Amino acid sequence: MPQEQDQHPFEEELGAVMHRTGDSFSAAALPDLASRGLSRGRRRLARRRAGAVGGSVLALALVAVGGAYGGGLLGGNGPERVDQSSVGAGGRAENASGQASAAPDKGGKGLREAQIPVRDLAEILRTNTPAGKWSFENLDGTGQSVLGVFDDGKGKAGVSVGLYRAGEGREAGADQVSCPNEEFVPYDACTSTRLADGARLMVLQGYEYPDRRVDTKAWRAVLLTKDGFLIDASEYNAAAEKDAPISRPNPPFSPAQLKTLVTAEAWRPLLKQLPEPVKPAPGSGGAYQPPATPSGKDVQATLRSLLPKGLRVTSKGGEGEFGYVVVDDGKGKSLVQINVQPDMGDVADQLYTGSGVTTLPNGTKVKLEKKPGEKGGAGVVWWTADTMRKDGFRVVVSAFNAGAQHEAATREEPALTLEQLKGIALSPKWEALPRTVQQ
Repeated sequence: MPQEQDQHPFEEELGAVMHRTGDSFSAAALPDLASRGLSRGRRRLARRRAGAVGGSVLALALVAVGGAYGGGLLGGNGPERVDQSSVGAGGRAENASGQASAAPDKGGKGLREAQIPVRDLAEILRTNTPAGKWSFENLDGTGQSVLGVFDDGKGKAGVSVGLYRAGEGREAGADQVSCPNEEFVPYDACTSTRLADGARLMVLQGYEYPDRRVDTKAWRAVLLTKDGFLIDASEYNAAAEKDAPISRPNPPFSPAQLKTLVTAEAWRPLLKQLPEPVKPAPGSGGAYQPPATPSGKDVQATLRSLLPKGLRVTSKGGEGEFGYVVVDDGKGKSLVQINVQPDMGDVADQLYTGSGVTTLPNGTKVKLEKKPGEKGGAGVVWWTADTMRKDGFRVVVSAFNAGAQHEAATREEPALTLEQLKGIALSPKWEALPRTVQQ
């Protein structure tokens, strides 16, 4: 596979997807070994980022444009793909064989994989889309996703469909059917609606890469059924998601046709074949419990309460430990974002190195940094105050001189100084926030 020129975003994307995958399951649904492995993976991501908060931003983008459910990351034997070891804005991760990373469950030691004949998935895909020629791989295999190439005479197009359980909890899967924030993910159109039967549907007309470094269009429809299943369909204006030339102006199916595909009744019998999550084996000591974290609502509200006076908030949002605002002091828009991460002390030695690190009398580590933006926006700079209390409670605040990282700079410097960012990160309000274990 050709190597990307910039490796850092790839590592962030991979880590962000794995982080989202971990968040998608309840603690009881994962064996102890697997869930602790996700925790260690999160720490490795932290070491790679070396204090960056971009990973959580990409997590939002990945959820919005493919998500951790897509393409077999949570199970399913998809056919071989052009890019078999990467995760991009589509959020799909596969091993070198083109199959999902999760192996079939053997004795309760891994995530179960559906054993739906791929031929059945392909037939439903074929019969619920307009006329054209299809080619599929792995038709004799089993799994819970299918990948094909469609050709209606106007250019070949890669198309995939995956079936997944949304997870436990009332809001499980809701992030998969919510339109993304345009501050992070550019798109041409997106709708999120509730259907008459109680299902929720998102249809997104976006791009494979948020920074538009390649103009591969990625159109996607996701249906969240009332009983907690996800039907996820994606299509491209190229024969493959990545590393294939543009073959047509747009993907072949219209938003209405994508809706018809994911709402087809023919999927219902197959959804019932998706296995229940694996429970911890008796005597294993139970599933790993993630650290207690503040709610996303509290994180976002606290960030806004700590902003300096004179800033007008033009946009706001976030999810989980991540929050952001776009502010304007009359000199141009400036993105400000925050990550609040408990239990990060085991990577403190990797995160806080170099001459820019200081330790306060109370033991809090502080790292201040100025560097160029990395998401493609012309002239964008990235200022960060990264702090960690003695108990491993990490607060990272960043500001940019643009309203979005992938857009051109709107001003010479961010609207907040490094000292102001530091003041926000060190506020005692963060430690006072109530924390709960997010299932």
